[in-house]
Amino acid sequence: MQQKQNLVLFDVDGTLTEARKPVEKRMLVALHHLAKECEIGFLTGSGMEYIKEQLWPALNDPIIRDNCHLLPCNGTEYIVPYGETFDDLAYKMISKEVMRRRISDESFYKILRRICYLQNALFSENTSLPATGHFVQNRQSMLNWCPIGRNANTEERNIFSALDKTFKIREKYLSELRNFVKNLEIDVTIKLGGDTSFDIYPTGWDKTYALTHFDEKKWNFWFVGDRCEESGNDYEIYELLKPTKRAFKTSGPSETVDFIDWYIIQQLRQEDK
Repeated sequence: MQQKQNLVLFDVDGTLTEARKPVEKRMLVALHHLAKECEIGFLTGSGMEYIKEQLWPALNDPIIRDNCHLLPCNGTEYIVPYGETFDDLAYKMISKEVMRRRISDESFYKILRRICYLQNALFSENTSLPATGHFVQNRQSMLNWCPIGRNANTEERNIFSALDKTFKIREKYLSELRNFVKNLEIDVTIKLGGDTSFDIYPTGWDKTYALTHFDEKKWNFWFVGDRCEESGNDYEIYELLKPTKRAFKTSGPSETVDFIDWYIIQQLRQEDK
């Protein structure tokens, strides 16, 4: 029987990098060594532009680049990088889903209008919140709603995160938006995204969707993420793979490096013996 290949999937923000920050050297070294042992997947709720922004040093490493899979928007987009050098690096789109086709234009517009209504209500009730612009991002296969705006800098994000932890701002609006789509029988899932936003996507298009691009008879799947609680966008894939003992909840990039160096690589080498 042919031995299965191993694919280690990583969330990005809070797992490989600090929120919206570039990957650091210690992580690059760990990923370089891991890419010699198996295939790697970068699986994020964000779009491709953030993978390029945060992980470009990893994609500039030929060992990582030749052994990695890019899975933005919960894996509803599947992209592979290619090229001999970073200067001629290109990306091939293998697969891409579109939310409006799945739930209908009418339902899509209703959700957008409701987000705009809730955005106004949120600012009316929380006048101390930063407001930076780019509040809603259409990622084609999902909507991302960021109440302070995706243009927020680190200080503004930290202010919102502190207020959110204290006053449970997002929990309130998460409940309100979920009740809205439930009453209209729109089949979407709404999750907290990172520290500042919400991800809205057709039900079933969570991060387990990424696995559909690979034949499970030929692959062992691993996953490392930081948002593995039920309201987080790593929850479904973490719970799916947890019984295999190949799913890990990390507290941040430093612990992720430890998982890679002291457990995952060691287990992969044991399997090869």
